[in-house]
Amino acid sequence: MPRTREEMAAAAASELKPNMAVNLGIGIPTLVANYVPDGMPIWLHSENGILGMGPFPYDEDVDPQIINAGKQTVTVVPGGSFFDSATSFGMIRGGHVDLAILGGMQVGQNGDLANWMIPGKKVNGMGGAMDLATGAKRVIVLMTHNTRKGGPKLLEACNLPLTGQGCVSRVVTDIATLDITERGYVLADLAPGHTLDEVRERTGAPVHAD
Repeated sequence: MPRTREEMAAAAASELKPNMAVNLGIGIPTLVANYVPDGMPIWLHSENGILGMGPFPYDEDVDPQIINAGKQTVTVVPGGSFFDSATSFGMIRGGHVDLAILGGMQVGQNGDLANWMIPGKKVNGMGGAMDLATGAKRVIVLMTHNTRKGGPKLLEACNLPLTGQGCVSRVVTDIATLDITERGYVLADLAPGHTLDEVRERTGAPVHAD
C-alpha cells in the first residue's frame, strides 16, 4: 500500500532539527505539524504572520481568530508570536526560514518546482509559494508520485508554469523519498511494499540508487 497523507507527513517530519524556523505549505504539508517530535523546539512559520504554530486544535480548543495561511485553525506554542504579513515575508525573503515543506504538482530532475496553477483553470494566485521556493534555505516537496490519471509528477522538466527554479532538495511521495542531485533523482528511501523498479517505472526521468 502507498503511504497515506499522514505517513508522508511523518516521513517529512524526520527532516526537522531543533530550533529550525519551518514553513508548511497548504495541503499535505500542514499535517507535518502533528508529527513534530515531543520536546523538540521547532518554530513553525506561517506567511500570514505567525511564528510558533503548534498542532491542529481539538474541537474544544478551536480559536477562529488563529489561522494559518491556508485559513485552517491552528494552535500556538508558548513563546509564539504574531506580526504583519510584511514582516513575515521579510523573514522569508531575508533567508531566515530554514526549511519550507511545500506541496507540488510537478518537480523537474533539476529541482524546478511547479505548484501553483494549471493553465486554463481558475486559481486564486501564487500566495507565498514563489517567495518560499527562492527564500527558504532548503525546500522539500510532499506530493503523490503520480497524477490521478497515473501520469508522472516527477519529470525530466516541468511543463506547468514554474514556481521556482532549481529550488527543491528532496521529494517525499506516497511510494518513495528521492533526493535531487547533480545526477538527477537519487533514491533515499522506499515506502514499505514498494520497489526501486516500480519507482523507476512510475517516474518520468531516470532514478539512480547509491
